[in-house]
Amino acid sequence: MSKEYTEFMNRRNEIMKKSVGIDYQKYEQKGIGFDFELMMNDQGYNLEKIIKIQSENMVGNTPLVELKNITAYARKYAQSGKGARIFLKDEAANLSGSFKARRAALAVNTAKELGYKGVIAATSGNYGAAVAALAAKKGLKCIIVQECFDSENNSQPEIIEKARKCEAYGAEVVQLSVGPELFYIFLKLLDETGYFNASLYSPYGIKGIESLGHEIANEVYDLEGKYPEAVVITNAGGGNLTGTARGLKDAGAVDTKIIAASVDLYGLHMASDKDFNRKSFTTGHTGFGIPFSTYPDRSDVPRSAARPLRYMDRYLMVNQGSVFFMTEALAQLEGMERGPAGNTSLAAAFSLAQTMSKEEIIVVQETEYTGAGKHIQPQLSFAKRNGIEVMFGNPNDETPGENIILPKDGSYIKHVELDMDNLRKSYLKRYKDNELSTDDYQFLADELGITCVEVEILLK
Repeated sequence: MSKEYTEFMNRRNEIMKKSVGIDYQKYEQKGIGFDFELMMNDQGYNLEKIIKIQSENMVGNTPLVELKNITAYARKYAQSGKGARIFLKDEAANLSGSFKARRAALAVNTAKELGYKGVIAATSGNYGAAVAALAAKKGLKCIIVQECFDSENNSQPEIIEKARKCEAYGAEVVQLSVGPELFYIFLKLLDETGYFNASLYSPYGIKGIESLGHEIANEVYDLEGKYPEAVVITNAGGGNLTGTARGLKDAGAVDTKIIAASVDLYGLHMASDKDFNRKSFTTGHTGFGIPFSTYPDRSDVPRSAARPLRYMDRYLMVNQGSVFFMTEALAQLEGMERGPAGNTSLAAAFSLAQTMSKEEIIVVQETEYTGAGKHIQPQLSFAKRNGIEVMFGNPNDETPGENIILPKDGSYIKHVELDMDNLRKSYLKRYKDNELSTDDYQFLADELGITCVEVEILLK
């Protein structure tokens, strides 16, 4: 097994190139950089084509809803004149129930055009459901590979729910224990089947979300005569933020602040067998959001198209209890029962709105479908079975892996802001001993959304 594992790891670039239909070497530059924009624009998808493909597949053009009751609730705790209006882009209306159908529509369309007989994706679920649904429409086979169990065969109810969703669309779901076996099995299946790698991190996966950014910019402008002051985006692997931000900027919303939000799971390691089931969120948390921001090329393609630090203005954290609370608030105040991931950005927006003027607009960029395993009660019951204490109090006192603290009321929901320069320095650590050229500095400046002089200062 050790010999076979090593063999597949050594062949990863060869397998990836064959399975995704992109020659990544074409975009590599002398030194550390690569031509990101050329890679994004080389795949033949302009906005018109993206919208056409998505609309043919019941994807896109989702409702934009003003959350008037939640806005009023936020204003209850805000100072006079504060309390920005909160809008929500209801991506649960897409074919598979999440914004990830936008990504899958392009990936599956590419697979069909290139003549692949099937598609494979490694994902905990929402993207898997999207790929499976779109593959069903295109008549392609589909395999979804999930990191699902700890060593005692325990799996989170949300992951099991997502597996059910994938299987409902006819996909084969391969469920694995947490650890390095996920990527090994993923490579092996790609090699054995010759299927298309419908990666979350390919240009197809990111370009598909650009239409979402366009819709938000245009719809808010049509309604209010201006672009939103802020768009809050749940951040995990970075593709959601990258694609939405690119779409917003391309539509003209160049001054709109791009704000990332993640559930605070500091202290829990996502590849740890012990920690795997001591978290109550399978995505949209710091265990993915921070590593993929500071080292985006850790993904399953040679160069990830998800580059969140290129676009991110701020990064906010909220805790698990606050997200559960806002999930209930959305249902009970707005009559919208939606899944947990999008409510991460809603919790951050609820807190952020209290610091902004009443005249300003925040858009929460997505919702997702909900189902049996995604509801609050099975999640909290599973947490209790794993020794997590669930209580009411101040959620800022929460310790991930030990307790979940549900806020006594909305006044306790407070975001914590990450230092963007600390994130940038974490990205730059890999290059601190390199002899960098002028082109290298420019690449790093583009990657981090700052100037070459600022890169030099941070490196020091």
